[in-house]
This record gives sequence, C-alpha cells and structure tokens, in this order.
Amino acid sequence: MEGDFLEKLKSLEIPTCLRVCCGTDGSVTFLLEIMTRKPVSVKTESQYIVKADKELADLLGVEEGSDVNDRTVCLYAGDTVLVHARSLSPLARMPQTMRDQLMRADIPIGRILRSHGLETRRDMVELEIREGEPTFEGIPILSRTYKI
Repeated sequence: MEGDFLEKLKSLEIPTCLRVCCGTDGSVTFLLEIMTRKPVSVKTESQYIVKADKELADLLGVEEGSDVNDRTVCLYAGDTVLVHARSLSPLARMPQTMRDQLMRADIPIGRILRSHGLETRRDMVELEIREGEPTFEGIPILSRTYKI
C-alpha cells in the first residue's frame, strides 16, 4: 500500500507544501508550525468513547468491545483552519497521562506523542481528493488515512 500511496501522491498536481504534509510519516502539526511560523491550536468538534465493533477492532488490531476514543478536530494557525482530522485511538494502549492529554481535547496528537518521547510513524492507508465536502466550503480537499 505504501508504494501505491507514494505513486498516487506524486501524480497529483498540488502545491509542494500539500504534498509534503500529506506524504509525511511524521507529525503534520510540527510541519504546519514550521510552514506558518505560528503555533498550531486545536478546536475539537466532537469527542467520545466508543466500543469497538468487529470492523473497528479489525482496523485497529484490538478486541471487540475495547474502548476507542473517536475525536474530530480542526487544526488552526491563527484564525486559519488548515486541517480537519478524525482520529480513532485505542485507549488501552496508552499510558494514563497520554489518555488524560488526549481527553482534554485541546492538544494535537503530534504534540502529545512528542511530549511523551514516543518515536512513531504514520503508515499510509489511503489518499484521495474529496469534492463538495462542507468542511472547507465545498472546495476540493486532500484527504489521507493512516495508522500511527
């Protein structure tokens, strides 16, 4: 899947900064702070704990019925929305302090991982351009799905 993801990303006629953010296997938050020269903040749209059904359990590699944090956020630099993101995080895999930070809802996941000294990467699953989405007033958006 990684090779397909890379080839698809390279084939898109998009600005280099979007290609870099979409293709990184590291923290998008960190890249956005470098590019905008502003701190990135989070506004949580929704956050709740769900029980993993079979499909979600298979996706995340957890047992059915496991607690999963389902969080949807926007990342901002100043007043500008740069990213709309949804994360599904199995809570049992995290130290309590990390769970607490995640549940506070105001910290980007990349920053949480970095504060715990965790070396992580993103394994890319899917890449697509979505059109007609209400998030960014209907303009086409670049969307990626990955696992940390």
